[in-house]
Amino acid sequence: MCPYTYYDVMRKSKDPRWIRYQMVLSVEKKGIKQTARDFRVSRTTVRKWYRRYLEQGYRGLEELSRRPKHSPNAVPPQERKKLVKLKKKYKRLGADTIKLLENLTRSARTIRKVWREEGVSSRRRRKKYKTKQNLREEKRRWQLFQQIDEDTKYLTDIPEYYFQMMKLGLPRFQYTARDVTTGLLYMGFAQERSLTNATLFAEYLNTALTRCGADLSRTLRQTDNGAEYIGHPLAKEPSAYTVAIESIEGQIHETIPAGAHTFQSDVETAHNLVEMEFFEIENFEDRDDFLRKAATYQLFFNLLRPNSYKENKTPWQLAKEKQPKLPKKIAMIPPVFIEDLMENDLENLAQGGHDVSSVP
Repeated sequence: MCPYTYYDVMRKSKDPRWIRYQMVLSVEKKGIKQTARDFRVSRTTVRKWYRRYLEQGYRGLEELSRRPKHSPNAVPPQERKKLVKLKKKYKRLGADTIKLLENLTRSARTIRKVWREEGVSSRRRRKKYKTKQNLREEKRRWQLFQQIDEDTKYLTDIPEYYFQMMKLGLPRFQYTARDVTTGLLYMGFAQERSLTNATLFAEYLNTALTRCGADLSRTLRQTDNGAEYIGHPLAKEPSAYTVAIESIEGQIHETIPAGAHTFQSDVETAHNLVEMEFFEIENFEDRDDFLRKAATYQLFFNLLRPNSYKENKTPWQLAKEKQPKLPKKIAMIPPVFIEDLMENDLENLAQGGHDVSSVP
């Protein structure tokens, strides 16, 4: 008689059908009772497998699936097709963002499961290193507008946007400013990457933030060493951009060390998000339509889009926590065509008005 029970053997067996087949052979030779004693199993189990063998042959010795035939919470085929189409539409966006954009009722976990089962590729995020986590926690404690990172983004290398840009005369460059601690985003667009445009955008942002009640007297405006921010590398005097920034008492302009691009990680991250969530998806009719959609996206980014790296809160929620009396319009400063600011400045100068354009 076997020293192990039938169920112990079955758990460790690589081919349970072979053991059940030996049971069938034993029944034909010794009978059901003796086989049950030898295999240390009930006679009911012996009868079950012997009957299945007689009805279906060796194939009948396979264990039947215990999966429920009906699952009330299963995702219907029509909804699965819709989720696959949404993934193809939004390309590199994750389940959480698509769920928010499309107001889906399914959890992000279920959406990712459907994509995995349907063979739809999904991006994998890099692991968060401890040093990055520590730096993020330190930035969370900063005051509102303690540091604003600014950078310029080339738009000419985005395939989905390039032909629209050429056909409609859309902007080639994006000037971006982002508050480090809350993530508040401000954008300007231009046809050229130049010191003049960077200065105009700086003046526009200075005026808009100040009129909304922001205190910039202790603000650090950080940029890279691009010519649009520092002018000529060998210049002995501060650039026009630096002069515009430091025209507000207490606000200073600093550049990052040469080659230290990680110092601009906050604004570079915003550039990547804008490319995925705006330029890769949107289609434009003309320049006015472009500016309207850019303004809508910026409102979405500042007011509605939660940031998983910042307590899963929106930039406006974080800003409100730091300064409860802050007006909401500070998160609603619209993007602009920077060349238009220069035209407005010239008109104001000709009329003897202010030399800084107002917020539209």
